[in-house]
Amino acid sequence: MQPNTDVEQLIAKMAEDIQDKFLQSEQDEVLMIGIHTGGVWVAQRLHQLLKISQPLGALDISFYRDDFSRIGMNPQVKPSKLPVSVDNKHILLVDDILHTGRTIRAAMNELFDYGRPASIRLIVLGERSGRELPIQADVVGQHMSLGPHEHVKLNGPEQLSLTVTTTV
Repeated sequence: MQPNTDVEQLIAKMAEDIQDKFLQSEQDEVLMIGIHTGGVWVAQRLHQLLKISQPLGALDISFYRDDFSRIGMNPQVKPSKLPVSVDNKHILLVDDILHTGRTIRAAMNELFDYGRPASIRLIVLGERSGRELPIQADVVGQHMSLGPHEHVKLNGPEQLSLTVTTTV
């Protein structure tokens, strides 16, 4: 299945789902955090559409990855930016593509180093098969069926688009 080319339409639908599921009460205690880089791009759009009162946060999980020694340091490691404490906040953690679950595990490890959230809800633009960890998204823009050698990437940040590539 090819990804939906209208990413903005997917994000608008995701915003409706988030509003219905998580923003009916305790909106002041909601903190949206995007995972660098694609997750931040999606989170920026969602944060604006949902008019969340707390400032948007961003995580760079490079140092928390379990494959850090294998893949080496990301040449563009950026500091995480959490504008307020995560303690007792309802976190909306946003990423672009959920695949193995390892990025999300790393993000949660980093979040807990900053404090103890009341809850963490996972919001992803795309979800594909190949999970290696028991991690599941609460809101998904699009489910994708890709082969083992296919990879999906979010391009941006100005105009967001999804592309699928094949490796051998």
